[in-house]
Amino acid sequence: MTRLSHRLRPAVLAAVAAVLLAGCESGAPAPSAGGPATSSSPVAGPTTAAPPVLPASQPLRVRVPAIGVDSELVDLGIEPDGTLEVPAEGFPAGWFTGSPTPGERGPAVLAGHVDWAGSPGVFADLLDVVAGDTVLVDRADGSTATFVVTQVDQVAKADFPTAEVYGDLGHAGLRLITCGGEFDSSTGDYLDDVVVYADLVG
Repeated sequence: MTRLSHRLRPAVLAAVAAVLLAGCESGAPAPSAGGPATSSSPVAGPTTAAPPVLPASQPLRVRVPAIGVDSELVDLGIEPDGTLEVPAEGFPAGWFTGSPTPGERGPAVLAGHVDWAGSPGVFADLLDVVAGDTVLVDRADGSTATFVVTQVDQVAKADFPTAEVYGDLGHAGLRLITCGGEFDSSTGDYLDDVVVYADLVG
């Protein structure tokens, strides 16, 4: 039986904290100042609704119907070495408590194992997700945050896209993270990470 990866290595603690604070505290940009409209001003077109943002609420469950994921969520923090804590076993997935709650403005982060002790983990098929798929997160306030996948990447752990995953957002986003690529039996770790990016739609 091979030893499976216990770490995803997304960032050093200080860097993660800096970008997460920026993501949680930022607001929508202020409109530019200007005088009253005149008769020569162009007629305004139809307005576009602002992307939805939900109040903070503890995430309880994540569902990804396209790949059959339906998992409770545990809380995840930061390990002493600055890496993201991951769930203790193959199930369930977890929510990084240093990130916004799913539905809040900013990048909410969920992580889970691709496999565990020779069996598939909660995010075993995460790489099969495609743009347009739906991710649902049930929240403690009784609401369900609905996200649509915009991008799926597989990247080397050494090149983990910290800014893209944890960086400031002007809308409510979601990132799902697991291991991927080849397994290095000498280190007990996978060489890559799989990251799914999604945006809140309701």
